[in-house]
Amino acid sequence: MQTLYHGLTLLPPSPISTKATVELRIGILPEPTSTGQWELCLYLDEVSPAGLLAQWRRDSHDGAPIAATHVLHAHGLEGAHRIIAVVTPPDGEALQIEKPLEILERDTRSTGTIDGAFSGFYHWSEKEGRLWNADIAQMTEADWCHLMRTQHDLGMSVVVPQEAFRNECYVGRHTLEKDGYRGSAYYPSRLVTGRMPIACSDPLETMLACADDLGMQVFLPVGLYAWFDFTPASLAWHKEVTRELWERYGHHPSVYGFYVGEEIGGDLGTNDSRRDEIVAFFREYTPFARSLAPDKPVMLASNCHNVTAGLKWYPRLLENLDILCPFAFHRMPPFDQTGEKAAVMLQELCDNSGCHLWMDLEAFFFQPDGALYPCPLDHLVDNLERFTMFEKIICYQFPGLFNAPGSRLTPGGPATVRLFNEYQEYLAKCQTSDSTDCKQAQATIKQ
Repeated sequence: MQTLYHGLTLLPPSPISTKATVELRIGILPEPTSTGQWELCLYLDEVSPAGLLAQWRRDSHDGAPIAATHVLHAHGLEGAHRIIAVVTPPDGEALQIEKPLEILERDTRSTGTIDGAFSGFYHWSEKEGRLWNADIAQMTEADWCHLMRTQHDLGMSVVVPQEAFRNECYVGRHTLEKDGYRGSAYYPSRLVTGRMPIACSDPLETMLACADDLGMQVFLPVGLYAWFDFTPASLAWHKEVTRELWERYGHHPSVYGFYVGEEIGGDLGTNDSRRDEIVAFFREYTPFARSLAPDKPVMLASNCHNVTAGLKWYPRLLENLDILCPFAFHRMPPFDQTGEKAAVMLQELCDNSGCHLWMDLEAFFFQPDGALYPCPLDHLVDNLERFTMFEKIICYQFPGLFNAPGSRLTPGGPATVRLFNEYQEYLAKCQTSDSTDCKQAQATIKQ
C-alpha cells in the first residue's frame, strides 16, 4: 500500500541544545481507499528494541490523516544521532524515514549561534531595501544557489522566505474582498497573473532544490495577502495558496513547514475584534495545513511590544500555532517592559500552550532615511548572549545583510561582506560540543 505523503519532522530541527526538548513528529496521508491499522515506531540511532523510543497503532479510514508525536528530552544525549521512523501500513510493507539530530552541550536552551535566516526575494519596502533591492532583483538561479551555500556555510540551516506574493496592503485599509486580489507572485502561480519583475523565474524552486542537496530546512511562505490581516477573506486566500504551494513544492525533502507572513504586533491586534480574528484564523488554518502534511509546523512572526495587551488571547492563539517567532526585543518602546521580560513572558505563554518559541533576530540598523544596513557583529553577539531562552534564533535577513567574499552580486555593499567574515570567524570559535568556547568568543567580542 502506498501513501500520498509520509514524513518525519523534528521540531526544532537539528542542531539543538541539551537544555531543549524536541518533538519527533510522524505524519501520514494514506491513499483514499486505505482502511486498517497502521503501526508507527520511532527509534534513536538504530532499529532495535534498545533503540525504540515510542510505538503506536493507528486506525485509518477513508484516507484520513495519521499523526503521532513523541517528545525527546535532549539532556544527557549530547553528540550526533539518527531519528528513525518506521511506518508499517495494513498490507505490511514498511516505510522508513530518517533524520539527523545533533545535540550540543549547552547550559541554555539556545545553541548560542544563529540557526537560520529570513530570505526575501525582494524587500517589500523600497525605502528599507534601498541598498539592496536593485541587486536582489538581478539574482539568477546560480546566484540564489550561491547564496544558499554561503548561508549554509554560516550554520544558518533554516530558511524562511518572507513571502511568495507581493501585495502592499494593510488590514482595514484595502478593498480586496470587493475588487479581488491583485498581488504579484514570485513563482509561476495559477492564482494570479501578475509576476514580480525579478531575474529568477522561480526562486522558491531554486532555493528548495539547493536546500535538498545541502540538508537545509525551508518554510513555504504563505503570504502576503495584507499586513496584519487575519479576516475570513484572508483565511480563504491563505488556504488556497497553501494548497498550491504544497502541491507544487511539497515533494522537496527540504520543505519544513508553513510560514504565515502577515505578521502581527505583540498586542495581537489593535482592538479585541482583530484579536478574535487572529485566534479564529489559526483555529481553522492550522488543521487545514495538517490535512495536507500532518507533521509540518505552522509559524507566525510577531512584534514583541505591548504583549500585556494581548495576554487574554495568547493562550487561545498559541494552542493552534506550532512556532511563534517574535522580533524587536532590542528596541522596546519607552513605555514597555524590557526585552528580557517580554521574552520570559512569551516563553511562559508558549510553554503553557505547547507552542515553540523562536527568535527573529534583527541583523540590521536603520539609516536616517530608513534604509536597512548590516548591524555590527557585537550587536548580534550581544543579542545571542542576552536572549538564551529561544530554542532557535532566525535572523532577519540574509540577502542584503550577509554576502560571502567573491559573490557575483553583493546586495547591500561592502559592509555585508564584512559582517559575513566577522560572523564566520565568531562561529568558528563556537562550533564545538562544549559551550565554553562560545562564551569565550562572546567575551572577546565585548572587550
